[in-house]
Amino acid sequence: MIKNFEQLMTKVKEMKNKTVIIAAAHTSSAIDAAVMAKKENIADSLFVGDKLYIDKYLQENAPEFANDFSIIDTGDDLELAAVKSVKAIREGKADILLKGKCSTAILIKAVLDKKNGLRTGENLSDVLVYEHPEKLVLLSDGGINLYPGVDEKISIINNAVKVAHALENNKPKVALLAAIEIVNIKMPATVEANTIKEIYNKNQVQDCIVDGPLAFDGAVSKMAAKAKGIKSEVAGNADILIVPNIEVGNIFGKALTYYCNYRSAHIVMGAKVPIIIASRVAEAETKMLSMALGVLSAQ
Repeated sequence: MIKNFEQLMTKVKEMKNKTVIIAAAHTSSAIDAAVMAKKENIADSLFVGDKLYIDKYLQENAPEFANDFSIIDTGDDLELAAVKSVKAIREGKADILLKGKCSTAILIKAVLDKKNGLRTGENLSDVLVYEHPEKLVLLSDGGINLYPGVDEKISIINNAVKVAHALENNKPKVALLAAIEIVNIKMPATVEANTIKEIYNKNQVQDCIVDGPLAFDGAVSKMAAKAKGIKSEVAGNADILIVPNIEVGNIFGKALTYYCNYRSAHIVMGAKVPIIIASRVAEAETKMLSMALGVLSAQ
């Protein structure tokens, strides 16, 4: 099992290079990430965006790589950059899609276009991977689904499990998070968690272990799980944390970065290719690690 980002990078470097297409690439962190990925032999990149800006930035900041990237010029038109990027994916020119200067909404709109998008029939969901001192932990969904119900949460679980499998965790432990460990009809997250757990148990799903509702401490702390008397294969050692809604996931993910200083990477699963929607203010390293995660998940 891949336990940290160093092991992830080592694994990806052993693979055949994939190409990442960057939608609206005329932003420093996206270009820096592409240069880092090139240096580390993780992935090649194809830029879609303002060619004048990209050429100037490369000449000033990474002149040795100035001629190493192809560019599709769309000027500063962010919507056109998103559409052209998706089109290039459909034409087989790239394997992974990365958000540059454009917003997540603009990029996902192009991805979900019924005629020219990257739909598969599956629901999209964002899978964040953060580097805990003991192992890589997955968190979903803090980026796409607003208030998912049972069916959507099952899709979210399945997408996260695919990423866990790519990280060589063949039977990840999935915790359905809530505020408490008992079912309370006034707390929908607990009711839905219990329903989902019963569905997975009834169908005898073999590629993961699902339990819930579990409070955060009961999901990740063996001491807390023991003190609460929770008997579960998941409690105290969860590999995947499924949050009740986007607000919990968004705040949780940002707290990991800004308070805990954990390194993280994340990708959107459910489309024809992995999609990277790291925040426009995310550091280049985060985007580069997300590229590596995308390469691994695209296999």
